[in-house]
Amino acid sequence: MAGDAPSSTEYITHHLQNLTFGLHPDNGWSFAHGANEAREMGFWAINVDTMGWSIATGLLFLWLFRYLAKTVTSGVPTGLQNALEMVFEFSNDIIRTSFNGKSKLIGPLALTLFCWIFFMNSLKWLPIDLFPQIAHKLGIEYMRIVPTSDPNATLGMGFGVFLLIVFYSIRNKGFGGFSKELAFNPFNHWSLVPFNLVLELIVLIVKPISLGLRLFGNMFAGEVIFIMISLLPFWAIWVLDVPWAIFHILVIALQAFIFAVLSVVYMSAAFEEH
Repeated sequence: MAGDAPSSTEYITHHLQNLTFGLHPDNGWSFAHGANEAREMGFWAINVDTMGWSIATGLLFLWLFRYLAKTVTSGVPTGLQNALEMVFEFSNDIIRTSFNGKSKLIGPLALTLFCWIFFMNSLKWLPIDLFPQIAHKLGIEYMRIVPTSDPNATLGMGFGVFLLIVFYSIRNKGFGGFSKELAFNPFNHWSLVPFNLVLELIVLIVKPISLGLRLFGNMFAGEVIFIMISLLPFWAIWVLDVPWAIFHILVIALQAFIFAVLSVVYMSAAFEEH
């Protein structure tokens, strides 16, 4: 962070900058010192903090459910087992109401998306300055800890779902059936095939973009508000930060739920005949 007493602009800019590693045209392989250097590194630069925290929360999810599988009891569940079983039943309800096909993938997919996004979103509850200050003391210039406030992460998940949609559409309907579905919908006439293709391809591509941008927009807006609150006097921080954090509990769970449900709905279409 610039200086011992950064201005409001410097503070906000610092907290919204990722720890980016890539090939800089002048500095070679290095970490970016600011947004301009990160931009100059181009498409193949990687946001190390986003990747690190995404992997960490993913490992937390795997460990928790493995722990549950090994320690589950047949009696009345309590504590952590009760909470995780509620999440498991919740994901089953999503599948029962939103998925009309048969697949062994959908259950694990819905559970993983909901829990992983929820864990990543939940990092927003940590004090906004905690990890940036720890990273600064370790000589690390930037540290953003909420992966879902980075569009690279949310769009990456969205396009991951998109690839699954295309793969299972072709596998279940055949390449010809999938192509015919794109070419003859919504108007079932050969003369309107070009129009149908443009319309259906746009709809298909918009799905992952809307998934990613919806999640990113909500998490990024929440992060900016937390940063703005932290700039207020000490007494005002607690007056505003605690109510906003409590409200954000709903936002965090809701965004994870929406992403999981829409992913299941989109996947359901890949298993259905039009």
